Amino acid sequence: MKFFVDTADVKEIKELNHLGLVDGVTTNPSLILKSGGKIAEVTKQICDIVEGPVSAEVVATEFPQMMKEAEVLAKIARNVCIKVPLTLDGLRACRAIRNDLGRQVNVTLCFSANQALLAAKAGATFISPFVGRLDDTGFDGMELISEIRTIYDNYDFKTEILTASVRTVNHVKQAALIGSDVITAPPATLRALVSHPLTDKGLAAFVADWAKTGQKIG
Repeated sequence: MKFFVDTADVKEIKELNHLGLVDGVTTNPSLILKSGGKIAEVTKQICDIVEGPVSAEVVATEFPQMMKEAEVLAKIARNVCIKVPLTLDGLRACRAIRNDLGRQVNVTLCFSANQALLAAKAGATFISPFVGRLDDTGFDGMELISEIRTIYDNYDFKTEILTASVRTVNHVKQAALIGSDVITAPPATLRALVSHPLTDKGLAAFVADWAKTGQKIG
């Protein structure tokens, strides 16, 4: 499973990248706003840090303007992945971006298996189902990941499932068990994956026992 970090915070991305935990980055208009920077500048900084795909999202809702924005975003760096919404215009843009610009496309705001099927038919590189937001409505977001996995496997679609709106370490575990290709999560969630009280307790005991030996290594 690939780990993408869902943030536009350059400092956070640098820290996680140094740990070897970042395969890519996802951003959106809300995260760009939170960063306080301009989209082209922030995206370029991120692309200089991370070798993998960096999703930068168009904000237009109609096909012609989507394509104009996609062309601008594609010029920022070679690893920019264009992010488009799961609408009819977005799906049309997805195919055009893949065919005409030769860029990866992340189709976002997916909330149903039917939508995911359409995205795969349009040639999406990634489909981003929002599990956390589905959970908020009372629907099991991970059930959607399972449905998409089954459909994609049935027809050998190459579109990768990018589980998004990840809020807990349990979301990560469930996505991995189902077979999601990628998860994107906030920095805090990625860091929380390493934590377990028994690990902390065991390490403390080992350190205490080692101190009693009076030995040094090296």
